[in-house]
Amino acid sequence: MDGSPTFPPAPPPRRRSQLLRHHQIRALVLTFLAYSAFHASRKPPSIVKSVLGPDPPKSTSSSSAAGWPPFDGNRGPHRLGEVDLAFLSSYSAGMYISGHAADRVDLRRFLAYGMFGSCIATAAFGFAYWLDVHRLWFFIVIQIAGGLVQSIGWPCVVAVVTNWFGDSSSRGLIMGIWNSNTSVGNIFGSVLASCVLNFGWGWSFMVPAVFIGLAGVLVLAFLVAHPRDLALENMDHGVEMNPAAESAVIGDGLVESMNGENSLVSEEIGLLQSGLTEGKHYSGTEGEEEPIGFFEAWRLPGVASYACCLFFAKLVAYTFLYWLPFYIRHTAVAGKHLTHQTSGILSTIFDIGGVLGGVSAGFISDCLGARAITSVIFLILSVPSLILYRTCGSISMFFNAGLMFLSGYFVNGPYSLITTAVSADLGTQGLVKGSSRALATITAIIDGTGSIGAALGPLLTGYISTWGWNIVFPMLIFSNLLAVMCLAHIAKSELIRKKKQELSSTGIVAESRYQMDAPIVFL
Repeated sequence: MDGSPTFPPAPPPRRRSQLLRHHQIRALVLTFLAYSAFHASRKPPSIVKSVLGPDPPKSTSSSSAAGWPPFDGNRGPHRLGEVDLAFLSSYSAGMYISGHAADRVDLRRFLAYGMFGSCIATAAFGFAYWLDVHRLWFFIVIQIAGGLVQSIGWPCVVAVVTNWFGDSSSRGLIMGIWNSNTSVGNIFGSVLASCVLNFGWGWSFMVPAVFIGLAGVLVLAFLVAHPRDLALENMDHGVEMNPAAESAVIGDGLVESMNGENSLVSEEIGLLQSGLTEGKHYSGTEGEEEPIGFFEAWRLPGVASYACCLFFAKLVAYTFLYWLPFYIRHTAVAGKHLTHQTSGILSTIFDIGGVLGGVSAGFISDCLGARAITSVIFLILSVPSLILYRTCGSISMFFNAGLMFLSGYFVNGPYSLITTAVSADLGTQGLVKGSSRALATITAIIDGTGSIGAALGPLLTGYISTWGWNIVFPMLIFSNLLAVMCLAHIAKSELIRKKKQELSSTGIVAESRYQMDAPIVFL
């Protein structure tokens, strides 16, 4: 034995076509279920915050309570923010490690083990209710462990989906629809945790823990991570990572067309490409590609810019993820404070808006052929929506729900687009020679950097909210404006490229008309 990987024999062409479609659907459904379960198991801390922390002043709720030590009292919101920081900082650090590992291990097993670990960590937090635990260090340790195992999910599911749908011309739309798994998981987790909250806050953790455990069993039993595992890699339908006619996104916002058209790659990019590919060997269908190095992935064009943008965009998105039910509970709507359960369920409207925002952003970016421009538009429009939600959301339940939906639409749109379609674009660009094993690393870099912002946002909110929510919202608005600045140069380059394409097409049409109108001279 030479140690080279072996693959099953290829089935007949017609059977291969049927198998391809079947396993594409299966991969889409199972990865959707898997990451929905991951997000559902992250929601309980935000739902139970209003129970663990001190009750709002002048509350008229019959469910008023002093809170759960050590989260009660004036320092309660600070400690809740510290627990969020423990989870999200370990999640961010784990993302880099998990993405690097996912390029080198069995994706199916790695994903399933992450789901089982998340099941245990989520249940352990809930057991604190029955064991009457009041030590802050216990909750922090559990959240650190939970963040590490949760970080396994995203690099794995993105790599699997891109393995099966990597060459689709509608990648943005497909990824936008598929990435609604985050919002669907948030909604499902919020409803589950809120419905059982009255039985004791521990149940709000136990039910989502069982859900992600069962989902992990399905992933382990039925997921196929790559077409080559079934000898389907070279189908004419195209599950290749980077077809010849596909354009590769590069850092200055221009596009390098693989068939030679509109080639605008600078000398710097050419030198970078030669440096990245020097000494590396990709054996095509005969074996597996070599995974890309961590620092080499950072040097790829566009990776750093989108990673920094996601840092600020995810700071805003995760502040809402972890603090929105608490904010609703502590902010009177039409002069009345809502109950814990009503606040948790009402917060799902933000995620419903996020579902439509993610799908819309993917569809618009496909139509425009410009991911950065689409992201910038959504980020800019999120600013007035956040201002309106803070200033007018307390007028009535109708205003609160409508403006919350609008905020979720614009806040989650670019976050969804960057973590899916953009990550897939950057992970399959020409500079990595179509290596599917670069995908998880690049995805982890982008989402891991975003997760640092996700850790910072809830922590700052825990401290700043004690001074008033009128300080929290300007922080969120400022973060979105910084996200716009990170993508400004790429969006500008996309505009220049589109103008050049329009001028080029106009010139071709004018030349053809001139040739048609020219008189025919007979000699």
